[in-house]
Amino acid sequence: MTRIGVYTFLLAVYCVQQNQALFIVKAENSNNTGKAVTEAEASSAFHHQLKETPAQSACNLTTELVAEIKGYQEDVNKIIDYVVHGDYKGQTYKMLAELVDTFGPRMTGSGQLEAAIDWILKVSETAGLENTHTEDVAVPHWVRNTESAWMTLPRLHKLNVLGLGSSVATPPEGIKAEVLVVKDFDDLKTHADQAAGKIVVFIPEWVSYGVTVAYRTDGASKAAEVGAVAALIRSTTPFSINSPHTGHQQYTDLNHTIPTVCIAVEDAEMMLRMQQRGQKMEVHLTMSAQTYPDFISRNTITEVLGLQWPDEVVVVSGHLDSWDVGQGAMDDGGGVTISWNAGVVLQQLGLRPRRTLRTIIWTGEEQGLYGGLAYYNNHVNESDKFQLILESDAGTFSPLGLAFSGNQEATCIIQEVLKLLQPLNATQVVSPMDGGPDIEEWQKAGVPTGSLYTESSRYYWFHHSDGDTLTVEDPDELDRCLAVWTSLAYVAANITHRIPHSPVADKYSIQGEALNPMRNGGPSHSFQFT
Repeated sequence: MTRIGVYTFLLAVYCVQQNQALFIVKAENSNNTGKAVTEAEASSAFHHQLKETPAQSACNLTTELVAEIKGYQEDVNKIIDYVVHGDYKGQTYKMLAELVDTFGPRMTGSGQLEAAIDWILKVSETAGLENTHTEDVAVPHWVRNTESAWMTLPRLHKLNVLGLGSSVATPPEGIKAEVLVVKDFDDLKTHADQAAGKIVVFIPEWVSYGVTVAYRTDGASKAAEVGAVAALIRSTTPFSINSPHTGHQQYTDLNHTIPTVCIAVEDAEMMLRMQQRGQKMEVHLTMSAQTYPDFISRNTITEVLGLQWPDEVVVVSGHLDSWDVGQGAMDDGGGVTISWNAGVVLQQLGLRPRRTLRTIIWTGEEQGLYGGLAYYNNHVNESDKFQLILESDAGTFSPLGLAFSGNQEATCIIQEVLKLLQPLNATQVVSPMDGGPDIEEWQKAGVPTGSLYTESSRYYWFHHSDGDTLTVEDPDELDRCLAVWTSLAYVAANITHRIPHSPVADKYSIQGEALNPMRNGGPSHSFQFT
């Protein structure tokens, strides 16, 4: 058996032992090359390759439904030709460029974000999209202000840092203290008696985003528990060019908080080496961050109203807010622009579906999914009206297919729909849905949910850093992502068959906690705070 075969077999055994389902499928008769999805930077120092396993034998769709879905090939080809080769080619990149160049980073609570929301409203009205409106969302308002960190012993060295979201400030004169470097939480516990009065530096290994991000979210609180005066966290990334990566963190005890920043991988590794040599280190950290009262922001909604069942809805979405560094082009300007343009493409081609296509541009995602949670709370009583809810928030790189959560029948329907995307080599279906944090509550409620599945191996190179700029995006890849997004949404909104929901008690039983290559070691958004 090949190495890949052994790994696949062992992973399947593990899933059975955990009473989990390995559900990774590719549409049959596809010309997809089946490019392997790798488990990125695993701590075991080798990569597991997951082979897609056909699941067609598990499907029992009616011949009428299969024939109906196949009948949409002409419409899907029309969408692909228009977006990828025709008059709409490059329009998504052009819109994304205007968004990020005009408004820059769009931090929750900032004027830039609210101005960008106003701009989305304006271009939506100009494009003739229907029912364009906003829904208010109360969001936190944290401002970075100025910050710096210098190593003063054993030599003078400027550390590249970014304060972590919701961090408290240092005193005006800063905090100057000796450093204690620890590799993980267990290491901190072992050396707890040495931490009091020191700046604790966490140097965790990169395993995956979902695993390693725990040090960003919880590191300051863990350090405070043992008496540290500040916490420096190795950036949550597998790759660095001396670039810190910010993100949200959370205090477990609001009466005992310490300042916290992320540092570049290079500085983190240097400090570990210095400690291993027995060198005493001292750092001077200064932060002037402030937390203001909650701010009223807005989710933005546009629609293409359905012809036959306008009260039934397919949602495409992305989040407009970003961190206050870079341009927020990848996270999540790409997801916003493919979702917004999906409705425009359908209008341009005269393809009005039976159900309503609703585009939702979320706010407040980076600070804790505020826009998504507010929308869920306001509309959960309408859950039976949602045919399918999609979000793109894991990068708009070369599309491979869809990460999907739903019961077996729903998954079989989506698999059949994705066969129509053979011209784009984007026919893969992996489970569960990952990369759609704003729609996770709908997933838990049994509504079929999906996120764009792309070749996103470089995603965390740029994530939450100054490197997240338009340069990361490729115009042709954006076009292909838009074609996938529009085609999938259109067919789901137009088929006569309802995509079944999962019972809430048994939720998305087919995948449960199934192994998804994006979640377990590969590119993934954690749903703690992204």
